[in-house]
Amino acid sequence: MKQAHKILKEVFGYESFRYLQKEIIQNILNKNDTLVIMPTGGGKSICYQIPALLFDGLTIVISPLISLMRDQVEQLRQLGVNAALLNSSLSQDIYRINYENVKTGKAKLLYMAPESLAKEEITSLLKTITVDCITVDEAHCISEWGHDFRKDYRQLGNLRKNFPSAVCVGLTATATPRVRDDVIVNLNMVQPQKFVASFNRENLFLQVLPKRDAFEQTVDFLKEHKNQSGIIYCFSRKQVDSLNDDLSHQGFSTRPYHAGLSDEERNRNQDLFIKDEVQIIIATIAFGMGINKSNVRFVLHYDLPKNIESYYQEIGRSGRDGLRADCLLLFSYADISKINYFIDQKENELEMISAKAHLNSMVKYAESDICRRNTLINYFGETYQTEYCGMCDNCLAEEKEMVDITIPAQKLLSTVKRTGEIFGANYIIDVLLGEESDRIFSNGHQKLPVYAIGSEFDKKQWHTFVNQFIRKEILTRDLEFGSLKLTKKSYDVLLKKDKVLGFIKEPGPITKKVKFSAKSGDQAYDNELFELLRKKRKEIAEENGIPPYVIFNDKTLTQMAAKLPQNESSLLGISGVGINKLESYGNIFLSVIKKYCSQKRSQIFHPGKKTESISRQRLKANSDLRYTLIGESLNNGASIEELAKEYKVKLPTIISHLERYVNEGKKIRIEALTQRISLPKEKYAKVFDAFKAEGMSSLSIIHEKLGNEVSYEDLHLLRIIFSVTRDI
Repeated sequence: MKQAHKILKEVFGYESFRYLQKEIIQNILNKNDTLVIMPTGGGKSICYQIPALLFDGLTIVISPLISLMRDQVEQLRQLGVNAALLNSSLSQDIYRINYENVKTGKAKLLYMAPESLAKEEITSLLKTITVDCITVDEAHCISEWGHDFRKDYRQLGNLRKNFPSAVCVGLTATATPRVRDDVIVNLNMVQPQKFVASFNRENLFLQVLPKRDAFEQTVDFLKEHKNQSGIIYCFSRKQVDSLNDDLSHQGFSTRPYHAGLSDEERNRNQDLFIKDEVQIIIATIAFGMGINKSNVRFVLHYDLPKNIESYYQEIGRSGRDGLRADCLLLFSYADISKINYFIDQKENELEMISAKAHLNSMVKYAESDICRRNTLINYFGETYQTEYCGMCDNCLAEEKEMVDITIPAQKLLSTVKRTGEIFGANYIIDVLLGEESDRIFSNGHQKLPVYAIGSEFDKKQWHTFVNQFIRKEILTRDLEFGSLKLTKKSYDVLLKKDKVLGFIKEPGPITKKVKFSAKSGDQAYDNELFELLRKKRKEIAEENGIPPYVIFNDKTLTQMAAKLPQNESSLLGISGVGINKLESYGNIFLSVIKKYCSQKRSQIFHPGKKTESISRQRLKANSDLRYTLIGESLNNGASIEELAKEYKVKLPTIISHLERYVNEGKKIRIEALTQRISLPKEKYAKVFDAFKAEGMSSLSIIHEKLGNEVSYEDLHLLRIIFSVTRDI
């Protein structure tokens, strides 16, 4: 591991490992089969790349898309690592060079698509060399229960049989417990250690809005993200083309991406986006898996995704540099009908049932009025109990006093009942408003006593009521046909047994403009210098024909603009600057920084003063910094109870902040935690053994394994202690 730490700093330019990376790397180096479930941007690649540089033999990396392999190989080469790619997209000369590099042992990593394994030339090559590691990226593709099943992945189990001495590593960002088990079986893994990192991407702001005027909502959103890189996902090719035309006419820098375009146009548009020549890609779900672009600042879902796995993977393509990114989903029930139509075309009944279950979970997420992370993260089997994440619309929604809306509820429920529980919201609202439509007249519903009894509210307000009643389970909506139906709670409301509290107008969207995060860690940075560094990065990228983020990501540039390094030694202390990149680009970026500092000598931005002036009160108000202050206060003698009173939050919230503090590699005063634990100390070891066996992400699994004898609060506190003490 000393060598691993050295490679981490000298090659990759990072001072310390992220959460779980150290344990994963150690397990792989011990030649133990390993399954890694880690969110996009969580640092999966380093987990196998560092062992690859320490093994004597070759590491084979199986990846589903050529563009993804190209991207990773280019990034490794920029770091001074010899990695090879073998596929049909290469010219004969490049293919021959890569082939020889693998054959002679010069290349430490070989990237291939699963289809390539069937080629006799590849089979013969691999027989002549030592293979120490087989890594399967996007491992969920091997499972029929996964959202992105690919038949070619099924042969990977045979690859493992051909190299029994090689360690097998599976990596994915989105795998439910059922998919994880399927991956293990199909890859022929032997007693694999599972490492499940938290699915919580704290830097992603999650927001869902009712789709009213989708185009206008999109334009407003893009204006808030001027000059930023982002992706817009649409359900169909036709929608992609239409939206691309409309937005480009409005002056936005956009390109389309879908399977209906030629390979040449698709690749060209993706290349323009990756190189920051185009700011926005409008795409179907075919786009995204093949890129590792770190500076995507937003993802907008113009239509409802088919399942939570796809949604999570797609929003995960933003904010990979760790800086803030905004994820907006426009939600309408019309989208549910579109998805259901295609589900109904499936011939396999099991596939149809599975697809409908996935869609149902997606709708529940969109309709939820609790913290978005609670719904999203719990879906993947991880226990998430934080009451306030501070980074979603539900948590930040303006609090309003609820009023009695029982009468509107009774009117709407009566209309649903009297029309037979077979119509959708739009029709029911038209009846309530007394619309004179042919459909209403043909059904004779203008004669009903409920006709035109809802004119005191407009159509938008009635839709607001419908959404609230569904969330409160006073109404339910048929996901296949969209019709509204009554529930048991409906009759309690109709019979005046229950009162309904809600909003005449729901809390509105988070409308404040979200600008590019002006932080590097906890430090402010000079935005003018950052723009100069970004400009220089783009010039270098264009000269070398590579994406800008391959040189340095935005987070590295913000740290340069915060710390103002003046020599190679101080530049090497910036996260993301390793020895090879220092030699390649160090002097270029140092010259920009020195010139800027010289020009601004009299008014130079001083990050130290800026940071030191931040008051305790401001730290308390900033959810990104609060966990640091709480961790430091605990270490300085405060108790968990005292901190809960000081911050006016419940104990689980304080414990959640302390977990985040420890997960960043910081030490904590353990006796302050043990004071809260009711479990006898002699029983700690049993809990720690359970963590070692099952991983630490799902406390519900640990709770069940221990016979429900240990409280969840004790498990949270013991997880923190285990994280701190296992490295001692």
